[in-house]
Amino acid sequence: MEFDCEGLRRLLGKYTFRDLTVEELKNVNRFFPHFRYSMDTYVFKDSSQKDLLNFTGTIPVKYQGNTYNIPIRLWILDSHPFAPPICFLKPTANMGISVGKHVDAQGRIYLPYLQNWSHPKSVIVGLIKEMIAKFQEELPLYSLSSSDEARQVDLLAYIAKITEGVSDINAKNWVNHEHKTVNKITVVGGGELGIACTLAISAKGIADRLVLLDLSEETKGGVMDLDIFSLPNVEISKDLSASAHSKVVIFTVNSLGSSQSYLDVVQSNVDMFRALVPALGHYSQHGVLLVASQPVEIMTYVTWKLSAFPANRVIGIGCNLDSQRLQYIITNVLKAQTSGKQVWVVGEQGEAKVPIWGGQEEVMSHNSQVRLSTRAMELLRVKGQRSWSVGLSVADLVDSIVNDKKKVHSVSTLAKEPVGYLKSSKTQ
Repeated sequence: MEFDCEGLRRLLGKYTFRDLTVEELKNVNRFFPHFRYSMDTYVFKDSSQKDLLNFTGTIPVKYQGNTYNIPIRLWILDSHPFAPPICFLKPTANMGISVGKHVDAQGRIYLPYLQNWSHPKSVIVGLIKEMIAKFQEELPLYSLSSSDEARQVDLLAYIAKITEGVSDINAKNWVNHEHKTVNKITVVGGGELGIACTLAISAKGIADRLVLLDLSEETKGGVMDLDIFSLPNVEISKDLSASAHSKVVIFTVNSLGSSQSYLDVVQSNVDMFRALVPALGHYSQHGVLLVASQPVEIMTYVTWKLSAFPANRVIGIGCNLDSQRLQYIITNVLKAQTSGKQVWVVGEQGEAKVPIWGGQEEVMSHNSQVRLSTRAMELLRVKGQRSWSVGLSVADLVDSIVNDKKKVHSVSTLAKEPVGYLKSSKTQ
């Protein structure tokens, strides 16, 4: 099938790196000339829509001496080749999806190659080759009409029960089958904050298993040292499936650069989360997603939309660190007569955050509260937020979640009518 470069360039008119994308697709055509290309609307989990190039076709997968043509569909983002494709199976009417390590119930494909995507090293041909290799280990589709292939699915289920610990390969989701209940925590991101969170959680002894997902290709920094001087119950991995069955998944990844504007950072982080959140949510469907990536408030909302989790299981670290510090300063530094536990810091991280007083008892006049909190905030602002401090705060939140401490925290989450004001105003 002849490759239409000019027609493809016209389709990719709004793509930022059109020429790079066309050149890569020319290479794909050399290996897989029967793929068909079209421009269609893709609907993301956050309900946003975008017209994206996609291609469909089959890839040859050999399994137990037989060759199967597995139909797939790859969506190419408009930031390609710097963002990975979104990959799906495209089963026909008589095919069923075998939910497994690399495929969810909707047919979306999750691979290490996608998780570690990095231009120019990562290319679509390499992605498809890994896809073929993984599907040769576990067939992603089965026939709904052939009795012979139905028996083959039973055989695959038996093999999976032995090798993967999955009791039924056709279960709604393989990650629902846990061997035992453990306090497993996953930290996403191998930067300074990710390492600080890992060390703080390990020091508190919260987790029976602690997974650090290092998504970068660099070998410098603390992750290598953690790998060398191993900690008990700490596993370092680049495979997102290592996070399966986590009670808490902590996001610390950030796409920060000295030349980036605030909006550039937000957009880069959103693009990164679009690749990470659905996969991590798939592997830990009953866990809590805790967001420490900046800007926390925005990324918490993005995580909630992309994960489709209930709002009470998607939490940002909010002002927990500042609140704990402010309470300590009022009680132990300023030696105030009132309990510091009654004051909280709320609002967006940065200059917009403010102190508020809680509790039902009027133990101080309003003016006294203002003077005290103003002095305390002045002391608080010089503290800053270093990675190890944030790591300790994250460990505090994880401890409350995992061990159900019934402790009150100042966090970021979706809150409707949080103080009853809107509800009461509607009735007036």
